[in-house]
Amino acid sequence: MRLQHYLLSAMAVFFVSCQQAKLTDAVVDVEGGTIQGYHADGLTIFKGIPFAAPPVGDLRWKAPQPVQPWDSILNTTKYATGPIQGEPSADYSEDCLYLNVWTPAKSADEKLPVLVWIYGGGFVFGNTADPNNDCEALARSTDGLILASINYRVGQLGFLSLPELSAENAEHVSGNYGLLDQIAGLQWIKNNIAKFGGDPDKITIFGESAGGISVSMLCASPLAKGLISGAISQSGGSFGPTRPTNYPGENMQTLAQAEADGVKLMESLGASSLEELRAMDASKFAARGLGGNSWPVVDGYVIPDDQSVLYAEGKYNDVPVLIGYNSDEGLSFNFGPAGPEYYTMSTKARYGQFADALLEAYPYTDEDAGRQSRDLMRDAAFGWQTWNWARLQSQTGKSKVFLYYFDEHPDYPEGDKNFGHGSYHGQDVNFVFQHMDSFERPDVDKPLSVAMGKYWTNFAKTGDPNGEGVPEWPAFTCDSPQAMHLTGPTPFVGPVASENALKVLDGYFTWRRTEEGKAWAK
Repeated sequence: MRLQHYLLSAMAVFFVSCQQAKLTDAVVDVEGGTIQGYHADGLTIFKGIPFAAPPVGDLRWKAPQPVQPWDSILNTTKYATGPIQGEPSADYSEDCLYLNVWTPAKSADEKLPVLVWIYGGGFVFGNTADPNNDCEALARSTDGLILASINYRVGQLGFLSLPELSAENAEHVSGNYGLLDQIAGLQWIKNNIAKFGGDPDKITIFGESAGGISVSMLCASPLAKGLISGAISQSGGSFGPTRPTNYPGENMQTLAQAEADGVKLMESLGASSLEELRAMDASKFAARGLGGNSWPVVDGYVIPDDQSVLYAEGKYNDVPVLIGYNSDEGLSFNFGPAGPEYYTMSTKARYGQFADALLEAYPYTDEDAGRQSRDLMRDAAFGWQTWNWARLQSQTGKSKVFLYYFDEHPDYPEGDKNFGHGSYHGQDVNFVFQHMDSFERPDVDKPLSVAMGKYWTNFAKTGDPNGEGVPEWPAFTCDSPQAMHLTGPTPFVGPVASENALKVLDGYFTWRRTEEGKAWAK
């Protein structure tokens, strides 16, 4: 039986090479071996392709290693397990470094552009198998675009820092393993996508929330240089300074801070060494995903410095970007009791001497159901990050920037429980992915979804969202700071939302980078 299995495998490889890697049989020879996908309504789909060795045992908390070769034809018709997260489940495993490809190409010589999805989930949750992350509908609507998605480690298995870990490698850094997974996945795609009919020099990344933040980090990372030709960030951006106490928009820590937190975690688990941590069952860390060491750090290697500083100095991967955020992101991040008293108290605790100015720029009023208080959270975590990204790149870069503001929702009447609500965090994902069954108002939402699909597709193909059948989208410049308002059924160009309030918030972030601001944050 083994001999027969080997002969079948050898025949498959021979067939692929003789047929010049035609995709009609859904068999492709890639790094590691031969894979078998399947056909579905004009697409050839491959799910669960290994792009690195399983990060288990001694490879836990190490940069991804080369994929381990296999001999027989590998069935890649089902999603692989996602990264460890939350409660133990058969759907999650440390053995999680797999990616997926949806291609409309019939042969390997078509050189189609590629769009690569990086999922969100606060760096503690998420996987490519989540139905919200399924790329099939979008791939089918793009008319000549390959879609791919990458699994990466999350939580403390993806971002733990420790002095012992930093001492293991030549760079003397630790953490950011999840970002290194993304980079390894992109390197695999660049090396192999031509066999799926793709163009290795035309790879655009896109992601939402932690995925959008990842996109911004990859745009700033020297390790991603040459791997991407464009970037789309949905509710992302990471342009705030480091801070010992984490707040939305100020999530980054220095390596030293992260290592100190890692030591505390090790002690809380009753371990006295890295060896003991690696010997523990992975479920010990899954239940601790929401604590420290579950976010990327400024390590001087993957992330060389504060991204605002890097962009101001022109030290980033200068590619076209399409970036934006949703109108009511704060709906998903109300961590305290509602009301003006708590809002005032929490604003003063976070912003110090800038609190009064921000309370004036973002006042709490009963008339708007506290919307302005949520808008401060929106802008601190997403709006300012994206607006600052747009300004910095338009000032220091050569590539175009396209800014959007997603605001699609019914006008809820006063007295309705949703009165005053806008577009919540993550609402845009289903619009981009063409998941029509989730739409509340098909006559309004579907046309907007189609328009967004065209914008995203055009951008992946040309580095510009404009094209036939959609309103003209001008590039953002500091002299003409316009945004595309993605509102159904017809998007329109308008001013940057809450720009005057953003300028007040910008004053805070500018001060935070002064010596006084750094000392205050400690």
